[in-house]
Amino acid sequence: MSAEPGAGPAAGQGPGAEVLIDASLFLGMHSLDERVRSACKNFFVRHLAARHALAMTLEQVGLCDDLVWRRTREEQDAYYPFMDNLHSELSITRFGFRRGDLAAALDSPGLEGLPLSDALLLAPAVHRGGSLHTASPRLLGRRRLGLPVTAPPDGPELAFPPRLEALYRDSLALRCDLADLDRISSPDDLDTT
Repeated sequence: MSAEPGAGPAAGQGPGAEVLIDASLFLGMHSLDERVRSACKNFFVRHLAARHALAMTLEQVGLCDDLVWRRTREEQDAYYPFMDNLHSELSITRFGFRRGDLAAALDSPGLEGLPLSDALLLAPAVHRGGSLHTASPRLLGRRRLGLPVTAPPDGPELAFPPRLEALYRDSLALRCDLADLDRISSPDDLDTT
């Protein structure tokens, strides 16, 4: 999603919005599914090491918090030191929707018929001509429809720098089923295919 070198941000693209991520990718580092957990963690380990800029909608940041706030106080206390440190060390642009994103969600032919929450999630990628990096089983299951989604690749588990890795290991007191994000974000749309 980056513009050509020296050209500045692409039309409708905020600074640092090269790689669009969602709540499922971020919380995927705490997935009950070990393959998904490792793949999502590796995504962030690699992007932290390479200092790649990431972008996430404010709605997706809130969705992460909403899922965590539904957990026990002990799980939250184990999780948040890692999350706080990772958000501080990674270059993540958090942004609100723009008019072009809303127009894309409602008017883009490729997003027709999707639950509104999914159309809004994908709209910044469609509007900016990129793709969404996700671990959402619901979205990845619809790749065949041409949705602009990318899954993190599988591979042997990598480690964060030592201090962050220790916080990550502690944060694994919280584990989640990524389908819970769909139940929170779009409960009325779960029967839509």
